[in-house]
Amino acid sequence: MNSPTDRDRYITFIEDILTSILKGKIASKELIYKRLTDELKPGTGEIFERCLMEKITVLESQVESESDELKQAKATRLLRAVKMVQQAWEQWQKKHQAQNKCSGAVRQILEVEASQRLSVLLQILDPNQSYVFKHPQIRQLASALQQEAEGLTDQSEAFELRQYASGLLEGLTSVTELEPHLMSWVYELPNSNLGFGDVSESSGPWKTWAKQVSSPLAKELFTKQAQNQSAAFVAQAQNTIDWKAWVGLMLLMRDLQTGLVAWFDKQAYSAKAGQNLSGVTFMVFAMVWCELSQGFKAVSFQPNTERLSQACFQISLQILRTFAQRDNFPLYGGVFASFSGDGFRETINYLDQPLSFVENVQEKARILTVLGYSQHWMGNYQQALTFHQEGLELARQTEDRPCEVANLNHLSRLNWRQKDYSQAITLAQRALILARQIGDRKGEAHCLVSLGFCEVLMARQERAVTFEQLESSIRYLEQGLKLSEKFNDLLNQALSSIGLGIAYVILEQPTQAVPPLEQGLSVVQQAGERDLQALGYTYLGEAYYQLHREDLAVYHACLGMYLLEQRGDIQWRQGAALVMILQGKLGTENFQKILSKYRSQLIAQIGVDGFDHIPNLIENYRQQT
Repeated sequence: MNSPTDRDRYITFIEDILTSILKGKIASKELIYKRLTDELKPGTGEIFERCLMEKITVLESQVESESDELKQAKATRLLRAVKMVQQAWEQWQKKHQAQNKCSGAVRQILEVEASQRLSVLLQILDPNQSYVFKHPQIRQLASALQQEAEGLTDQSEAFELRQYASGLLEGLTSVTELEPHLMSWVYELPNSNLGFGDVSESSGPWKTWAKQVSSPLAKELFTKQAQNQSAAFVAQAQNTIDWKAWVGLMLLMRDLQTGLVAWFDKQAYSAKAGQNLSGVTFMVFAMVWCELSQGFKAVSFQPNTERLSQACFQISLQILRTFAQRDNFPLYGGVFASFSGDGFRETINYLDQPLSFVENVQEKARILTVLGYSQHWMGNYQQALTFHQEGLELARQTEDRPCEVANLNHLSRLNWRQKDYSQAITLAQRALILARQIGDRKGEAHCLVSLGFCEVLMARQERAVTFEQLESSIRYLEQGLKLSEKFNDLLNQALSSIGLGIAYVILEQPTQAVPPLEQGLSVVQQAGERDLQALGYTYLGEAYYQLHREDLAVYHACLGMYLLEQRGDIQWRQGAALVMILQGKLGTENFQKILSKYRSQLIAQIGVDGFDHIPNLIENYRQQT
């Protein structure tokens, strides 16, 4: 006689357990779970699930279609009972999935060479994986690694495996220590800017975390970050490699990053926090791991530092990939507005190294977009141009239209930075057409502002400009401003406001020019957009000159002149020309009185050296003309 198949056995088991439930022999979920655990054979879960779902479907149909009240009542009781079995099955799945994943992870680690095991462990803990190891599973994994280490004959391999296990547990301990303090720093200084780049050490997460964490390695890293020092120094200071400490740090940093991003994402409509700081978090943590990788490379004469360098590099790549896969990926910047100028270290350049290992073309295009506007923000226009051109090409390959629109827009703005207004207008027009075709409203907002702004700057080169010539440009800027307000896109609002102000200065309508210029400047000053800030001050000086407010004209024109000259922008001569006119009109003595009147405000903006440099700039311009 043939033995019953697994399917037959499970059908019989389901019928038996339902009968026992209805008779009251099994009354609790715990007993159902125990019966299920005893009955299920390894590798047959899918068969059992199919049998269970078939039974549920039959009973649901009976409940809906049965006209006999008694039979319908019995079917209803059976349906309730089978739902209890289904809950027990889901519980069993969760528990055994974790066990299976843990066992599989240990097998993966042991199957590779000892030198590759840390890399495999990081792959397992990668948040990009379909199955993400949470704290209970990490504890299970640590326990399993500890057990496997006991069976290894090679004592050095066994020691390293035990160190990994201990490191995972140490990391969980550190996470527990910092959990209450993850966001406490936000509330310690409620009026300060949020972010990671404050060199004053008076605010930000690193200082808070350094105080609370007990791990010496984590404390050292956080302290260096609070002081705005490169993480490479931490790597270079390691005399020996403590695997436990480094694995613990890797897990701690993963959880800190995840926690910060989750919190910032919930502040979606906050101008101070919100998704911009989610982006900042990804970039900061990626930079930290890149710096550590570079630091270990610098001391490669020590054993195992190359492995740690590769591991840190691997984590940085994981972070960038996670960032690129987000639905709200910041194609238009905003991320770097949350860094202070000093806080945004040159190590952003390290991020083009892990980028070369990104295999997914769409992810690569998006990361290039971030790197492009980060270089733009830093004033490295040629490097930004290279990144955006490559990002544009890859976006077209993958038909990532929003990314294509973004890179066209960024290239447009780079061209107007370099005074190629004709090319800037062409790129903005192409971007605008594509944005409207695909319904990309945020992209459309940026394209409208880019197009309007470029047309205004191009018109500035003409001697006489009529309202009719600028009418469409003003309309683009107004439409872009309105859309940007909907998206709470502060920097684009600022650009459109300053563009409108410049347009009205050109048209010699100063009363209409001053409000948008002041509004735009209030935003760009906070954001650290130095080029736009300098341009705004210059035109605000012209607006006040047209209003015959010579004192305010002197203040703003001097400020714009100095800031543009410091940025290497030839437009500083425009501000200098106005300053010369004002000096001639007011006379040297009155001009100096106005400078003295605004001395404290100017020093607050450009420092004592900047204030003292103003007469030199005026004299330089005088000699050149």
